Amino acid sequence: MLKTIQRNGLILAMFACITTGVVSITHLLTEDTIQAQQIAQLQGQLNQVIPTSMHDNELYTHCLNLNDPALGTQDNMPAYVATLNGEPTAIAIETIAPDGYNGAIKLLVGIDLQGKVLGTRVLSQNETPGLGDKIDLRVSDWILSFTNKEITAENHDSWHVRKDGGQFDQFTGATITPRAVVKSVYKTGLYFSQNQQQILNHSPQCEVK
Repeated sequence: MLKTIQRNGLILAMFACITTGVVSITHLLTEDTIQAQQIAQLQGQLNQVIPTSMHDNELYTHCLNLNDPALGTQDNMPAYVATLNGEPTAIAIETIAPDGYNGAIKLLVGIDLQGKVLGTRVLSQNETPGLGDKIDLRVSDWILSFTNKEITAENHDSWHVRKDGGQFDQFTGATITPRAVVKSVYKTGLYFSQNQQQILNHSPQCEVK
């Protein structure tokens, strides 16, 4: 009986070692591929909010960590600086709308140095299908309404949904979601405009995870 238990224990230990080895080898073999896919996805998202004509750098390589309440979270948020001939032209900032109907909404906002929104995309959301999820470009083109809108301290009143006296459409039966997104985009753009030099003087300090 003891020999049988020892033999079975040895077999299990060998199986565990082999399984661990296979998992480790698989991870090593696929790590570069996974990272390349992550970079390609990120680059595609960045090019949607900053036109390729405005930069000649790989946006993901010029990444900054920003931390400010205007970005809707206490965590560091990545931002990507676009440059043309070595000079900054725009920035794409990841930001959080914390007050969506079903929780936080993660956004990517592209802004030029004059405070004009170049593009906005939803990176993640849990809003109600058929209602709040219309903020996602895969569902509707509502998110495109931010493109070419200017953000200044003086035009704050226009940065609301129409129900609140602003310029942006709300969704029938789902005002909370677009209201949260509009507020987040405005606060992000104003934060960049008011801290532009300080932000652009940052050295690159984050990378694709």
